Amino acid sequence: MLLDVQNLTITFDTKYGPLTAVRDLSFSLKMGETLGVVGESGCGKSITNLAIMGLLPTQAKISATRLAFEGNDLVSMSERQWQRLRGKDIAMIFQDPMSALNPCYTVGHQLVETLLVHRDFSKKEAWSESLNLMEQVGIPAPSERLKAYPHELSGGMAQRVMIAMAISSNPKLLIADEPTTALDVTIQDQILRLLKDLQEKRQMSLMLVTHDLGVVAQNTDRIQVMYAGEVVESGLTQEVIHHPTHPYTSGLLAGHPTAEVSTKGKARLPSIPGMVPDLRHRPQGCQFHPRCSYAQDKCRREMPSDAGPTRCFYPLSNGRPA
Repeated sequence: MLLDVQNLTITFDTKYGPLTAVRDLSFSLKMGETLGVVGESGCGKSITNLAIMGLLPTQAKISATRLAFEGNDLVSMSERQWQRLRGKDIAMIFQDPMSALNPCYTVGHQLVETLLVHRDFSKKEAWSESLNLMEQVGIPAPSERLKAYPHELSGGMAQRVMIAMAISSNPKLLIADEPTTALDVTIQDQILRLLKDLQEKRQMSLMLVTHDLGVVAQNTDRIQVMYAGEVVESGLTQEVIHHPTHPYTSGLLAGHPTAEVSTKGKARLPSIPGMVPDLRHRPQGCQFHPRCSYAQDKCRREMPSDAGPTRCFYPLSNGRPA
């Protein structure tokens, strides 16, 4: 097992009191596997990724039965140990490449610096490898792009640079946190194809975090659906996509436009009513019950168990409660 997360809870100390952003989260990832993580904004996806990377702020408190990478406990790691692991064995592509790249330095400077930290290269070798990486991620005229500053690149080009930096040390796990946000559909497809090609060539594991279930359906082996900092459904991607058992997953899928809907022009897509709850004032019982059309009194009183693939008292069967 490459990554093993059991009962992860992340709490922040705020001036309004403790805020639990992630609660009793459990999942695992094997070598070479692709896991899709989906859910609305505020469901704990990015916070979980930052915990795995050891990048949470000091006011965050982490507790877990197990949080391990290749058997090594991540919770008890020192900063020196994190520096050896982060960027080398675990790498991350952040949502906004323009804010992740340093505007004061050229692309080449930042890429070479990454290689010098994590690989046994001279500066000349690091520059040569930088050119090679830029070619691998499909950047034209790589020698010229290495001399460019981030603001001189398009969004898609900057994202490719971020991917080049992320794979520069041959990581065993790559976390792609909404890597296609704010990119047009054509560039989005190119980036996703690039990630899959790199994964197959390098045999690395991939965590693909996104709002788009269509992206997950085409690019992942397994899927986990998050809501209010909890996993509400998980399983093989095609099974979950075609036979969702949690009302939240069903609602997300229903809101995804299909070819049939797009041809009708004025067809209105269904949406899930309401919003993700305020995590400082969580509802009693099932976290989704205020928005669920199938909720019953038990849902409002008790918390569903996370022991099975679906965190729901009344899982769906063929789109209806079983």
